[in-house]
Amino acid sequence: MIKLTTLDKREIYLNPELVEQLERVPETVITLTNGKKMLVCESVEEVVQRIMTYRQQIHGVQTPVNLEVK
Repeated sequence: MIKLTTLDKREIYLNPELVEQLERVPETVITLTNGKKMLVCESVEEVVQRIMTYRQQIHGVQTPVNLEVK
């Protein structure tokens, strides 16, 4: 799980395996594989970095992040 901050400053934990797409509009919009969208305070780059760190910790190797960034 990765920790993120919603626009109303709540801390949430998200399973990064569910992330399908990230958008900058100017806040970061995360689209999940089920179509649900979330707005977070972290930048697109920060979310991508947290996903990469998560995958390195879980899988023990560097894995590509296949996310579409708009």
